[in-house]
Amino acid sequence: MATDLSARLRERENKGLYRKRLTLEGPQATDVTIDGKRYLAFCSNDYLGLANHSALIEAACHGARTYGVGSGASHLITGHSTAHHALEHALAQFVGLPQALLFSTGYMANMAVITALVGRGDAVFADKLNHASLNDAIVLSRATFTRYPHLELARLERCLADTKASRKLVATDAVFSMDGDIAPVAELLALCERYDAWLLLDDAHGFGVLGKQGQGILHAVDGFDLQSPHLIYMATLGKAAGVFGAFVAAQPEVIAALIQFAHTYGYTTATPPLLAHTLLTSLSLIEREVWRREILTAHRLRLSRGLQSCRWPLLPSATPIQPLRVGRSEEAVRLSAALREQGILVPAIRPPTVPKGQARLRISLSAAHSKEDVDRLIEALHAVAGNV
Repeated sequence: MATDLSARLRERENKGLYRKRLTLEGPQATDVTIDGKRYLAFCSNDYLGLANHSALIEAACHGARTYGVGSGASHLITGHSTAHHALEHALAQFVGLPQALLFSTGYMANMAVITALVGRGDAVFADKLNHASLNDAIVLSRATFTRYPHLELARLERCLADTKASRKLVATDAVFSMDGDIAPVAELLALCERYDAWLLLDDAHGFGVLGKQGQGILHAVDGFDLQSPHLIYMATLGKAAGVFGAFVAAQPEVIAALIQFAHTYGYTTATPPLLAHTLLTSLSLIEREVWRREILTAHRLRLSRGLQSCRWPLLPSATPIQPLRVGRSEEAVRLSAALREQGILVPAIRPPTVPKGQARLRISLSAAHSKEDVDRLIEALHAVAGNV
């Protein structure tokens, strides 16, 4: 067994797919220090630049003084504090849905929804480019698992029409994490209402970024029916919100079912209440400081213009996720390494995270970046183009 494991690791390394961790020597920021060297980073999901915000740091300190550090128990024993309860109420109001439920991670939230609501004999339909957490949850649920081609709603409708399952669920990223494109959520909800299916939207990369006040995908689409009983919304709180955790928002019956049946809710210690307390401040900043999203839009347009003549094309994306399509994994790794030599961090994304032959650099923009930061990246990419 040990020999087999070593062979698998060597195979991954030989294919240029071996992953190594970077260790930051300070807070999450656009300028980070690794092994004593400073880098300009375009690899964080801290889209609004809140992860090291002074108001959040002060809120965390106040939360620690008020609630201590650990929660000490699961939400269903004595781990559910007034801070958790206040945040759940605030999140539900913020996204415009009746109730919300906190989770430690988006992975656990997706696992909770799918395994609690469907099982053997039921059917789940998932976009081909969904996040791994959705796929893993579907497999664990034992429901029939059908993946439809990326954004091909005609294929999805045929699948929904053909299934004999009594319970059906459609799961999709709202913003696709490696492509940056946006799912047609209004059309998806219409299909789910027509065929009596739940729609689970994973808005990990849209919450805080999309919508006038950052409420996410639900507020970025005209005429979207927030009160549909078919809608289940999940978003994470460690990306644009700058802290940690996730939540599910839906109709009261769905939230009650998660509390009763979701193992990743009932069988784990609740997140520290100081984090929930901190997230109340984060929500306020997301809502009030519209300029952060305006800066992101300006950065995105600046990058697009600057790379029009670049050897590698940017995939179309109206979000802070800006994928530079390279193709071969080896070339993407060399490009990332060449940028690192110039003091710029941009991760190479390779299979199995993306399909074979579609390796890329995943450029993540932040409101904390300056125009000069974006220009430096553009100049570096043009400079290394002839050497990779």
